[in-house]
Amino acid sequence: MKVAIFGRRIDPSYRKGVDMFFATITRYDLDLYLHEQFAQHLSDMGVDLSFAHKLFGKAADVSADFKLFFSLGGDGTLLESIRYVQDKQIPIAGINTGRLGFLANIAQDEIEDSIAQLIEGKYCIDRRTLLGFHCEYNPFLAFPYALNEITVQKYDTSLITIEATIDGEEINRYWADGLILSTPTGSTAYSLSTGGPIVSPDVEAIIITPIASHNLSVRPLIIPHHRVIGLRATSRSGKYMVTLDSQSSVFDCEHPIEVRLAPFEVDLVCLPDHSFFQTIRKKLMWGADIRN
Repeated sequence: MKVAIFGRRIDPSYRKGVDMFFATITRYDLDLYLHEQFAQHLSDMGVDLSFAHKLFGKAADVSADFKLFFSLGGDGTLLESIRYVQDKQIPIAGINTGRLGFLANIAQDEIEDSIAQLIEGKYCIDRRTLLGFHCEYNPFLAFPYALNEITVQKYDTSLITIEATIDGEEINRYWADGLILSTPTGSTAYSLSTGGPIVSPDVEAIIITPIASHNLSVRPLIIPHHRVIGLRATSRSGKYMVTLDSQSSVFDCEHPIEVRLAPFEVDLVCLPDHSFFQTIRKKLMWGADIRN
């Protein structure tokens, strides 16, 4: 079984979990491929990588015959791992060596049991939609898609004006620090922190959430995910910033953009004892009595 392992910088305080992961994964007869930059970081940490004779460095190195793609880190690491998996429908398993972990939801104390379940195929697929980005003048060429959100934000200290349309019809003119276009997956990320709703991942929707709106009557909006959103920004500087998850780029205001549903989905691993609502209860402490 071909398996890929990806990660970024690991905080030394999470070294125990990293050692546990590699001690467990190397017990199995697997064809392991390690991301080359991550391998160098682990080597610098003193992790035993005597098994790591196969490396990958770019998306083209990850073929569709990989059976699992492990992401070691937090949610940001898992979001970056999607640039390697892309539309190949390789199941992604997130090992949480970060903090909150909505997407990377396999905790360190679950590593041994979880890897056993994954190798034995005892898991289901949680298929998640992405948003696609288009701009005729300044495309994100490498990977113009986002699993969590696409944002349009101010470039400097002054607010920006964003004219938004849905399928060509004007819906609003936002005076704000920016605008978040979120998938249901991203509803528990940036959108939530700015007052957006939590949306179950199986809902076919896009959430539009303003960032620090100058007009208090403007509230988050949920629309069907097959709609096409057009955005045109104006600002004093003549520029604005666009982010796609962890990617970012600066645009001239004369260049409008479009956001629409991506033509593919990504497959996240869902273990038998994990669910979206269980994660919500655990991470956001729903139902917990914290009065004492």
